[in-house]
Amino acid sequence: MKAAAYDAIIIGAGQAGPSLAGRLNDAGMRVALIERKLVGGTCVNTGCMPTKAMVASAYAAHLARRASDYGVVLAGGVGIDMKAVKARKDKVSNDARTGLEGWIAGMTNCTLYRGHARFESGREVRVGDELLSADKIFLNVGGRASVPDLPGVGGIDYLTNSSMMDLDVLPRHLVVVGGSYVALEFAQMFRRFGSAVTVIEKGARLVTREDEDVSEAIKGILVKEGIAVHVGADGIGFERRDDGTAVSFRQGVAPVVGSHVLLALGRQPNTDDLGLDKAGVKTDGRGFVLVDDQLRTNVPGIWAMGDCNGKGAFTHTSYNDFEIVSANLLDGDARKVSDRITAYALYVDPPLGRAGMTVAEARKSGRRVLVGERPMTRVGRAVEKGETQGFMRIVVDADSQEILGCTVLGPGGDEAVHCVLDLMYAKAPYETLRRAVHIHPNVAELLPTIAGELKPLQ
Repeated sequence: MKAAAYDAIIIGAGQAGPSLAGRLNDAGMRVALIERKLVGGTCVNTGCMPTKAMVASAYAAHLARRASDYGVVLAGGVGIDMKAVKARKDKVSNDARTGLEGWIAGMTNCTLYRGHARFESGREVRVGDELLSADKIFLNVGGRASVPDLPGVGGIDYLTNSSMMDLDVLPRHLVVVGGSYVALEFAQMFRRFGSAVTVIEKGARLVTREDEDVSEAIKGILVKEGIAVHVGADGIGFERRDDGTAVSFRQGVAPVVGSHVLLALGRQPNTDDLGLDKAGVKTDGRGFVLVDDQLRTNVPGIWAMGDCNGKGAFTHTSYNDFEIVSANLLDGDARKVSDRITAYALYVDPPLGRAGMTVAEARKSGRRVLVGERPMTRVGRAVEKGETQGFMRIVVDADSQEILGCTVLGPGGDEAVHCVLDLMYAKAPYETLRRAVHIHPNVAELLPTIAGELKPLQ
């Protein structure tokens, strides 16, 4: 069978794939874009967009319950229509996917193939009965929820971040196994919808990537809202019962019985069924495609972008992967992965915005470090909004005056952190931030104040 020849084949229509297809299409290349499930990938279909739509619904319920704090009188209690919540979430996701599909359809040199792609060689890919070939092949296959082989897990019905999107009923008691970013967003969300919620985390604390005081502050926010949190769970197991699923987690402690169980225990790349061995593409022990600083695999002419390369687990890092690849291929611009600064957000309420190093990472680096902090109780905008949980922190290199990191846990933290992130990319000294005049009243207006109150890290 003769292969259909293209200039480029892109496997996966997540965040990076369609964007790259658009650039290559505009450059006059003939492109095959392959997607086996839903265009838009995790972000559009089961990740960022639908979950943040649900977070918004949960915030509305939470604020309604607090109405009297603001002098607002509501007649009756606050009810939740989960079918309406799901319908709103679905519309947000579907509208985004439909728009993306329309954009792809309008590309004159791009053909969208629906199906499961498998390599037949380093230059050939099969999709169903179709055999395609190209000198340039790009992987953008994303990842999925990991389901570890824990005792009893095969005998229960469990949810993952993807199947949670199909839920249109309110769990009586949601047990969340895992204590990181996805886990905590769902935990708070469903507590605000009205479910009893228990979080069980095997680690010594929640979100262990963060500084200890950040972890404790987030735990305090969740506990204050009535979420039960158990850390140091050293023997997690499951048992189906008539009244739900029993989750055991510590010897001598009674299991927690939930009506629903969410497993939020990390992600794994969708690379195990692509026939990478036939192309000679190397992966690491967890299945992530090995790439260099410009996202090239060990096989010339094959690149890997997005979650499947292990270089980032976010929509923005996937999009940046597209920017790196297209800049190198089309613009003569030698962009690389190591240029980017770690930055992300945790969308609990209040949200956590993070950029660069934590205090622990700065201390470990051996630098002389300056740190400035301010609690949200001393931020006027937070006080005015009645949302004073959390704090802000800036970490600075004492010798170079380079800003090393920023943490904003509080109202608008996911936005305010960019004030510092942009300066970090500009390699501006912290004095630039200290002299900036920010708008009042605003959470971010206190960042210059913090930059003027730095003290040596103890």
